[in-house]
Amino acid sequence: MSSPYRQNVGIVVANRKGKVLMCARADQKNLQWQFPQGGIEKDEDVVCAARRELYEETGITSVRLRQILPEKLRYDFPDNALRKYDALYRGQEQSWVLFEFFGSDEEINFFVRPEEVEFRAFEWVDISEAPKRIVNFKKDVYQKVAKKFAACIKESVADD
Repeated sequence: MSSPYRQNVGIVVANRKGKVLMCARADQKNLQWQFPQGGIEKDEDVVCAARRELYEETGITSVRLRQILPEKLRYDFPDNALRKYDALYRGQEQSWVLFEFFGSDEEINFFVRPEEVEFRAFEWVDISEAPKRIVNFKKDVYQKVAKKFAACIKESVADD
């Protein structure tokens, strides 16, 4: 029997200029970029999980919900990650949420939980740039997310 997928939420945060937040992982020597993401707790809905994870990883609370992808997206961990996590999960099954950020960059704080710092840097980039920056095993998911959220992000900028 193969291992299950970990239930997870991926979070795209778009600012007023239509750029999305990418964060560099703290546990990697080289800059390895990704969107905030995290596990969904038992009996927690996707939006609550997204808000909680976003706050825990970035300190951000000044967001409003823009869109939720109707389908979940999956990726499998590469072999070296499976060994690292004792193959508890074969990969992640992610629900994806798009938030609009109405705060300022000063709100971003990677040390909300100093014992579990996830990131060490951030940049605001075009959503089309995200799949180019992500590790290979997540690339397909990021391409789908970028394609599905692009119109909503563009619409938000046009509304300003």
